[in-house]
Amino acid sequence: MELRQDSIYIKANAVEKLAYLQMLGYDISWAAFNIIEVMASTKYTEKRIGYLAAAQCFHDETEVLMLTTNLIRKDVNCANMYDSGVALGGLSCFVTPDLARDLASDVLNLLTSSPTVHSKKSRSSVVQNISEISRRPAPDLSQVERKKLEDPDPGVQSAAVNVICELARKKIRGII
Repeated sequence: MELRQDSIYIKANAVEKLAYLQMLGYDISWAAFNIIEVMASTKYTEKRIGYLAAAQCFHDETEVLMLTTNLIRKDVNCANMYDSGVALGGLSCFVTPDLARDLASDVLNLLTSSPTVHSKKSRSSVVQNISEISRRPAPDLSQVERKKLEDPDPGVQSAAVNVICELARKKIRGII
């Protein structure tokens, strides 16, 4: 009944309860559309709950996952680093080849010109689907990563090394 309420706060609270039930082993895939509604909230605290639940229960065969493309694009390109960070973190958990194809340019923009927080999170989603993203016309990823190796933050440096190693592994297998 809480999911049918008009108040996004009540819906977010219900989705948070469902996320807990998911951790206990119950299937909450029936509430996928409600999770997307909470992800679309304007408040960070509610948005974070939605992305957490999505990261837990969304997978390749989630029927409503393609509805999230524009929502994630909007959140990733948001000026608020917390909103874009939670979107990148969630995307790295439930990204599919279709989402990777549609959002590749947005993630690659964050790779080349983003604060340290975004650099680490965007690299995690890039590494998971590097073969799909690297097929698109984009700046040479290895050149971008070489520049990030000089970043003062060791987290960004290690993420860059991870991406370069993944590129090398994919190239050896003939994927790139």
